[in-house]
Amino acid sequence: MSASDFGIYVHWPFCAAKCPYCDFNSHVRARIDEHKWTRAVEREIAFVAARLAPAKPEVGSIFFGGGTPSLMSGASVGATLENVAKHWSLANDVEITLEANPSSADADRFREYRGAGVNRLSLGVQALNDRDLKFLGRLHDVAEALSAIDLATSVFERVSIDLIYGRPDQKVGEWCCELRKALTFGTDHVSLYQLTIEEGTPFAALARSGALVPINQEVGADLYEATQDIMEDAGLPAYEISNHARSGQECRQNLLYWRYGSYVGVGPGAHGRLTVGETRMATSGERLPERWLDRVTRDGHGYAEITSISREDAAREHILMNLRLSEGIDLDAYYARWQQEISSERISLLARDGFVERHGRRLMATRKGRLVLDTVIALLAG
Repeated sequence: MSASDFGIYVHWPFCAAKCPYCDFNSHVRARIDEHKWTRAVEREIAFVAARLAPAKPEVGSIFFGGGTPSLMSGASVGATLENVAKHWSLANDVEITLEANPSSADADRFREYRGAGVNRLSLGVQALNDRDLKFLGRLHDVAEALSAIDLATSVFERVSIDLIYGRPDQKVGEWCCELRKALTFGTDHVSLYQLTIEEGTPFAALARSGALVPINQEVGADLYEATQDIMEDAGLPAYEISNHARSGQECRQNLLYWRYGSYVGVGPGAHGRLTVGETRMATSGERLPERWLDRVTRDGHGYAEITSISREDAAREHILMNLRLSEGIDLDAYYARWQQEISSERISLLARDGFVERHGRRLMATRKGRLVLDTVIALLAG
């Protein structure tokens, strides 16, 4: 297993405020015992290293996600990275990413992260006008976002920014102007997510009441097409459905997920996928931070589930993950891994209608296919 095949995801579940569109496992707490949390992460990492990932592969990427990891102290980030290094060797060029919000951007803290080993920052900007930032429930305004971008690029060599489009009443021309402005910041990676209304969120309740009217499918498709054109022209094509980068600047952790590699997930609600011998394993942590912490104290880990994945289900997951990537799926590698073929008849039908294309033994979704990717994957993996 190479370094690019193995990574660590660390989930920090706390936020200063919960955004109304967010269905991630994030929680607002008046007080956080950061030392206690860091010690619990250390115990869970030790459990995984001893029981689930004993082969000791080299770590190619580490990702601090959330929640808002930029609420963590530099000392906690450093302690976590030191703990990972106790159990696995780190690749010389290991990619270590931390997600940050503009509202918690701080020069001293950013320098502490850099000193601890973080070499890539992912900044959740989300919008570049104050009206929509307020609508999205963000705690920062545009001025704070621009300041945070300047600060991040002065401290870290690699910076990514996130934006959300497909907001209610958003016009294609408005979004194009906003996206072109984002491209002037000079970051080599941009994540662009179309707003979806997730069940259990305040936006879902507003949509049911009629107070929020989502964009229709046709406008969503127009926004997606315009996004692809602008990003391709700028030299940052999509390497995955929502992620765009210059060549060589793709997020290694993202590639690990979508290439169906192995990764440890630690922290409340974190998911992991590991290969133990010939068996593919899935882990998922207790979602509620307090319940997760209690379980770690009691059992040495906070996993609610540790299950084996059947070869058939793992093969389906592989298709689901790989087809999100512009590089698609290597059919020979897929067969070698699972001893299964993807139906040539279904591939031909989808290719005939312009949803997929083949280049030799590599299969990929077209731009048209990526608009209805869930349907494409269901047909190929069924």
